[in-house]
Amino acid sequence: MKAIRIAALALLLLSGRAGWADEPAPAAQPAAPAQIRPIEDVVRERVTQKIPGKVNAIRKMPFGMFEVVIDNEIVYVDESANYLITGHLYDTRTQEDLTAKRSDEVLRVDFSALPLQLALKMVRGDGSRPIAIFEDPNCPYCKKLERDIRTLNNTTIYVFLYPILSDDSVDKSTQVWCSQDPVAAWTKLMLEGQAPQKAAQGCKSPVDDTLALGHKLSVTGTPTVVFADGRRAPGVIPLDRVEQMMNAAASHPQPQHN
Repeated sequence: MKAIRIAALALLLLSGRAGWADEPAPAAQPAAPAQIRPIEDVVRERVTQKIPGKVNAIRKMPFGMFEVVIDNEIVYVDESANYLITGHLYDTRTQEDLTAKRSDEVLRVDFSALPLQLALKMVRGDGSRPIAIFEDPNCPYCKKLERDIRTLNNTTIYVFLYPILSDDSVDKSTQVWCSQDPVAAWTKLMLEGQAPQKAAQGCKSPVDDTLALGHKLSVTGTPTVVFADGRRAPGVIPLDRVEQMMNAAASHPQPQHN
């Protein structure tokens, strides 16, 4: 009996296999198309691996290389990121400085987002043309700019105390801010060389905050003027150029000023 049961089981198994063999094999599914990454993403990854700094933007240039904004500096690399070029790129057909033009875009400031409560505020005339200036109290070029802009009218000037030259600059900035009349103290210091009184103990100035702000905006020198349309001008620029840029910025919507 045991042998009969084993034989019957074998027949059932063979029958099942035969049935399986008669069923058509499932059709092969087509392979999913490979995802093609944008070349800019590939180059970004290579740049990140090889070059220190934060990659903020990348784009392919007409001549095959890639423009990369690292922090706020513009450089050019090949596709493999094995070669890097710094400096200014010119279009010889138009004589246009493409790097300078792009740098203006990269470094443009959102004026309405500036923490103006951290700045000294001077209003002249109707105050309709605002500018912000990062200045160090020991900077001779800042003192020259202060003398030049005394004649500006219908403007609101915000001065961010930006003491990057020395510890003495930090001390003077703190003393100005903590003065009974900070604007008057600043004016006397920059135009007359009159040092402000020692800051009262416990007085807190926004110097640390303004230094952090300047670093965030890549302000590397003083003076640096920021106009209402976000453009900036480092160093001493002629007064007529200041007027020209202020008037150009006046055509843009102005933020609300404190």
